[in-house]
Amino acid sequence: GKSLSLICGALSWLRDFEQKKREEEARLLETGTGSLHDEKDESLCLSSCEGAAGTPRPAGEPAWVTQFVQKKEERDLVDRLKAEQARRKQREERLQQLQHRVQLKYAAKRLRQEEEERENLLRLSREMLETGPEAERLEQLESGEEELVLAEYESDEEKKVASRMDEDEDEDDLEEEHITKIYYCSRTHSQLAQFVHEVKKSPFGKDVRLVSLGSRQNLCVNEDVKSLGSVQLINDRCVDMQRSRHEKKKGAEEEKPKRRRQEKQAACPFYNHEQMGLLRDEALAEVKDIEQLLALGKEARACPYYGSRLAIPAAQLVVLPYQMLLHAATRQAAGIRLQDQVVIIDEAHNLIDTITGMHSVEVSGSQLCQAHSQLLQYMEQYGKRLKAKNLMYLKQILYLLEKFVAVLGGNIKQNPNTQSLSQTGTELKTINDFLFQSQIDNINLFKVQRYCEKSMISRKLFGFTERYGAVFSSREQPKLAGFQQFLQSLQPRTTEALAAPADESQASTPRPASPLMHIEGFLAALTTANQDGRVILSRQGSLSQSTLKFLLLNPAVHFAQVVKECRAVVIAGGTMQPVSDFRQQLLACAGVEAERVVEFSCGHVIPPDNILPLVICSGISNQPLEFTFQKRELPQMMDEVGRILCNLCGVVPGGVVCFFPSYEYLRQVHAHWEKGSLLGRLAARKKIFQEPKSAHQVEQVLLAYSRCIQACGQERGQVTGALLLSVVGGKMSEGINFSDNLGRCVVMVGMPFPNIRSAELQEKMAYLDQTLPRAPGQAPPGKALVENLCMKAVNQSIGRAIRHQKDFASIVLLDQRYARPPVLAKLPAWIRARVEVKATFGPAVAAVQKFHREKLASS
Repeated sequence: GKSLSLICGALSWLRDFEQKKREEEARLLETGTGSLHDEKDESLCLSSCEGAAGTPRPAGEPAWVTQFVQKKEERDLVDRLKAEQARRKQREERLQQLQHRVQLKYAAKRLRQEEEERENLLRLSREMLETGPEAERLEQLESGEEELVLAEYESDEEKKVASRMDEDEDEDDLEEEHITKIYYCSRTHSQLAQFVHEVKKSPFGKDVRLVSLGSRQNLCVNEDVKSLGSVQLINDRCVDMQRSRHEKKKGAEEEKPKRRRQEKQAACPFYNHEQMGLLRDEALAEVKDIEQLLALGKEARACPYYGSRLAIPAAQLVVLPYQMLLHAATRQAAGIRLQDQVVIIDEAHNLIDTITGMHSVEVSGSQLCQAHSQLLQYMEQYGKRLKAKNLMYLKQILYLLEKFVAVLGGNIKQNPNTQSLSQTGTELKTINDFLFQSQIDNINLFKVQRYCEKSMISRKLFGFTERYGAVFSSREQPKLAGFQQFLQSLQPRTTEALAAPADESQASTPRPASPLMHIEGFLAALTTANQDGRVILSRQGSLSQSTLKFLLLNPAVHFAQVVKECRAVVIAGGTMQPVSDFRQQLLACAGVEAERVVEFSCGHVIPPDNILPLVICSGISNQPLEFTFQKRELPQMMDEVGRILCNLCGVVPGGVVCFFPSYEYLRQVHAHWEKGSLLGRLAARKKIFQEPKSAHQVEQVLLAYSRCIQACGQERGQVTGALLLSVVGGKMSEGINFSDNLGRCVVMVGMPFPNIRSAELQEKMAYLDQTLPRAPGQAPPGKALVENLCMKAVNQSIGRAIRHQKDFASIVLLDQRYARPPVLAKLPAWIRARVEVKATFGPAVAAVQKFHREKLASS
């Protein structure tokens, strides 16, 4: 019911807001029109009086000036409101037509035929030009090689701010004013699709103008681009095709084209403004999810990615992944404007981790060496064709790569796989210290970053290596061998690193992006303010395995713009406890005043007696249950877990889901049980399943688990269901619903604290201790962070059970530390109110048996 509550609450507010705005507009138009009639009479009187007097008003009495200005402002407001009304009426009429299906199919078919005819004419024209005298000038470059050469580059300082008047007029026609709207974000596309289906079922389903946004990878309908596989390559190829389109149009308007300007890559046939305009209107006329939008784009031969973006201004509800909203560059590229809008971030329990992860980048020594090798070969091949500005920036990038390898203790000219490092271990630096140690503090990284974006060097470099590097068909092999032989004669050492992995390409996986694409993200991260991030140097045995990682310490710096611009931000989730992290790390650090933050929490829809949460402090043999890192691997502790599960499986019907702190600990416990008789005893009561490490096997395991429980329920034999051994923070701890018989009991083994020895966690704790005030009687912010991370993981895992109003389940927490009041306080309120602490195991298993017997009898 959470999504439905958010939908109905938010859209009810939006409906009331729009109604009040229309009433206010009507009032202003009525009073404004009346005052304009009065103004005419006054202006006539004023001009006649001035004519009679023959002299202007004295400077000390400018009453008429003030009056004139006020009237002009009123007149401008009335004109603006009239224009807005006209636009709204036009949009509503257009959508009304589409709802009756009188336009899209016929118009789309007609435009598609015109577009095909135009493409044929363009193709014939190009063929004529290629056979003409101009073709001789391009014989030095092979076919398809032109797009690999960098265009002449001018920095921002060298060119004036270009007017957008010469941009596509079609784009201007499609641009609309952004109305007040709600941006709804969630973590995955499947969660967003589920939300869209909820909207359809709601009372607002037929009237709301909704658009779903997604990545190019999800929405691209151009098979040539989509086949690239890598997200970065799809993005770059798409942008390059749009740039090519603009350059062609601009070049056609110039009387004398520049010398040596080769034919660019063909523009995307789906990027058609008329077709995208139709797709935009169709998307707004009826609620559609991503799959339906994709199908519509294929039918209309219009790009759903750009078409959905054109629908943003007029949409009332925009549904998007929250990575798209939280990343400033992506937000800007998508045309998302947050000023005075409402943002709802659902499934926000890992919002802080998401922002941190989006802006933290890690590069390996292997990637650095490979990028350096590829760039050096690119300059050897095309250096004479490049302008001085390009060469300058390429040399700066080469220098940066060389220094990054040197700071790890390696040599850029040697193979990273065979290069051993004399010094190993992890070192943590501030951004400024890293820049000084690397000897790159004299380079303007902002300019280098800008150059990489504008020149698209990483995409061109990938095209170059595609042509001459790792991925080749057999018929191109002789050309590859000859070119690499030539390069080896020039740079024997650098080519060695590139040539080595050429035979190891994996056909089944998407082609990897250029390593320089990844390194560009690291360069961008180094422009972060010194206090907000750290650089971790991890030196392993070989250079190829060693890494440089940028760690973002202050996620609020990227969240601040969102809360600053928005009218309201709703951070929602089913397992948000504890919320102190959001208040301190996100909102307070982003400059949000405490009085602006409103916290709302409600109970669960289930009756209180449909849940039995227990904390068990000691096992069957009175062994104290405290699964600390030092004690949990003891044989007696692993035995105790097995005996407890055997007893619980004997009294709980259906499915039991047991969460362990890590994959490694689950492996150790399972291996220990196999040596003795515990695994056999467990298997006699429940069929045992284990969470797989690979994501593609999750559905298969879940299906087998579900079928086993269903079959056991029908047969009523000795095996009463299934036991699923899972990992906190793994594939089963989030987004999976163990409703009804799939999860009648959830067992949590120990407390899943993060690795306190992690250099990243220690730096984050130190940062919070320095920047956040310590509340009286509370733990230091750094220690509180560790506890909160642990309890958020617990709450997320145990929340997999109890999925609807009539559901019931028992929750068993195996660790005496759960009985501490500060820990209990961080459980969700609906669980905390019902928790029973059992000092020994006997009364606990009796309570579980009684609970399930009564629930089965009543159902």
